[in-house]
Amino acid sequence: MAQPELLNREPVSAEATSQHRQRGASLVEYALLVALIAVVAIVGVRALGTQVSTQFSNIGSAVN
Repeated sequence: MAQPELLNREPVSAEATSQHRQRGASLVEYALLVALIAVVAIVGVRALGTQVSTQFSNIGSAVN
């Protein structure tokens, strides 16, 4: 037996369904963009981290 709330619902228009899909697609795109930025930041810190550490060590040795 169907629930009364389900019988009283109005049909969803094609435009509303399209907007919902576009919103979902935008959310996925933003998530992928954030993930890409995070990966680039991690790779950059790993690559430049040792060089920056070495430079600070050299500057510290020169000051002493």
